[in-house]
Amino acid sequence: MSCVSTTSQGHPQVSRIPSDLDIHRMPAHVAIIMDGNGRWAQARGLPRMMGHRAGVEALKTTLRLCNDWGIKALTAYAFSTENWSRPGDEVSFLMTLFERVLQQELDSLEKEQVQIRFLGDLEALPKRLQNLIEEATKRTALNKGIHFNVCTNYGGRRELVLAAKKLAERSASGELDPALIDENIFSAELLTADEVDPDLLIRTSGENRISNFLLWQLAYAEIHVTEVLWPDFNSVELKKALIDYQSRSRRFGGLDPISPSEQINS
Repeated sequence: MSCVSTTSQGHPQVSRIPSDLDIHRMPAHVAIIMDGNGRWAQARGLPRMMGHRAGVEALKTTLRLCNDWGIKALTAYAFSTENWSRPGDEVSFLMTLFERVLQQELDSLEKEQVQIRFLGDLEALPKRLQNLIEEATKRTALNKGIHFNVCTNYGGRRELVLAAKKLAERSASGELDPALIDENIFSAELLTADEVDPDLLIRTSGENRISNFLLWQLAYAEIHVTEVLWPDFNSVELKKALIDYQSRSRRFGGLDPISPSEQINS
């Protein structure tokens, strides 16, 4: 396992990662579709809500491992725009769970130098949760550790439509020449504008789809699918995903393989 220390400025400093991982080929940004909470609970004869509770613990473990192992950003798909169609009691439970966990973990996130952001249509969330999200974002904004992006009431198609609307408004007002719009200008209007695109997407529970998640940003991400249900995802499974990632040659549409470190420095 890993251990982590901090510098005098509070910056995380990786001192050891698993020996079978190459620290120079770690992904800069990992995205995760956390699938299987309900099936995990059902298999144990438990209410679905218990699966969501267990899933929170798996996310906490994964976040701290990524921070310890030198991964710079983790983006988790916590609640999609489509999840509102779930039973009302389950949605209410999830909103309360988000609030409770954020209250309980905020001090630790701050201490561990995690910078947390919530991506999505936050105005649709309960007001108490909105206020807590605003507090957490402000309190961790200057932290120097891992960037933890929590996609909440997020949909990839909606994000693209909103970006297109913003560019159309800027063009209509004369602020932006439509002929100048390119991939960089478009990316700057996305919720992830301050992040490099994910290098690795992990999806649990064996499902082979991206479910309206980061449709633009995942264009060249390596995809690792595991049969493990999300609450059972742990350090062993994360290491498997990273070993799988490091075994691949990334070409980004070209002929020559490019390592993650070369991508970051390019």
